[in-house]
Amino acid sequence: MSKDDRLSHWDSVYTAKNEDEVSWFEPSPDLSLELLSEAGLRTDMSFVDIGGGASRLVDALVRLQVADIAVLDLSEAALRTAQARLTAANGVSWIAADVTTWVPDRAYDLWHDRAAFHFLTIDSDQQAYVHTLRRALRPGGRAIIGTFASDGPEKCSGLPVARYGAESLQAVLGDDFRLLFSRRHEHSTPWGSSQRFQFSTFELR
Repeated sequence: MSKDDRLSHWDSVYTAKNEDEVSWFEPSPDLSLELLSEAGLRTDMSFVDIGGGASRLVDALVRLQVADIAVLDLSEAALRTAQARLTAANGVSWIAADVTTWVPDRAYDLWHDRAAFHFLTIDSDQQAYVHTLRRALRPGGRAIIGTFASDGPEKCSGLPVARYGAESLQAVLGDDFRLLFSRRHEHSTPWGSSQRFQFSTFELR
């Protein structure tokens, strides 16, 4: 799927549906907060949420007084949903961009993605993502990447996805990244079905 096709798809999704009408919705980002704590989150760290869209993780980080937060999503419609909830939030940067072509102008301490990487199903897009990840993390920075597990769904939002275990994800990221933690997770959709995910935390060497 091309960048333009991805943009059209996700703008259509977030224009047609409320935030709690999509399978990946979670009312509270408890697991992400737990993983960020394990990764060493402090309020003085810089943080970027990839594919953050309408996610409520940014709300939680604002409440925790993390001062330097960026949310990147391909869809401006998704970002507007989060912005409408956080009209008084200072220190949040909203970035409408495709992660495979985004050129970060700074380095971050923490990278979080529970929504984007598994939609990249061809090698060139995956490697473009890894290139961006290297540029966006400072040395010693940590990346939390959640994807559908190897026995998880084969499609999401009508699109094919790539499925991973921690080791296969490590193989795609390459030797610049060291696997620190990994865990499986059963996500419950708003309509009560279960989806198997894996979350892995890496450190940029």
